Amino acid sequence: MTRRFPVVATLIVAIAVATMIALGVWQISRAHWKEALLARYEAAQNLPPVAFPIAPTSADLPLYRRASGLCLQPVKQQAIAGENAAGDPGFSFLVDCRTGAEGPGMRIDIGWSNNPNAGKGWRGGAVSGVLAPDRDFRVRLVSGQGLAGLAASRVPSAHDLPNNHRSYALQWFLFAAAALVIYVLALRRRLAETRQ
Repeated sequence: MTRRFPVVATLIVAIAVATMIALGVWQISRAHWKEALLARYEAAQNLPPVAFPIAPTSADLPLYRRASGLCLQPVKQQAIAGENAAGDPGFSFLVDCRTGAEGPGMRIDIGWSNNPNAGKGWRGGAVSGVLAPDRDFRVRLVSGQGLAGLAASRVPSAHDLPNNHRSYALQWFLFAAAALVIYVLALRRRLAETRQ
């Protein structure tokens, strides 16, 4: 009995392999984009300080750049997981500030402690530090020195951002190769059984 060549299965495998290769190529393009972004962030660390806050709608945020701002009045404080300059785990204290009657407001990391109840009583004022990403405000100012009796939080750096797109691309290419090898072996076995 002769079996027909598995056209549908071959087509499905071909589409799957092509998709995996396309995903690998896409990850390589993402790697190039990420490298350019990291180079821009690296260069920002050596630029002169900027005034903070900046408009949250800005498409090109000056992340990892030195900045200074004035907190007129703290309105909210929260403790999040953080590290000090030595890399010790603990709590970083984020303070949301009023910057003026019509200002956009800003978020400041005022410092670090291993006590989650520390950092109370800061009344605002001038702050200098480094701009870092923030989930709610898009960017926050990490104070270069601890305020309200806190130690300084670890200063963020562009080196903190992973760039693993090339390894993702390699994974997709390996998946495609593995799928192709498995299918070819299965096809050879099926054709060998057909000849018997």
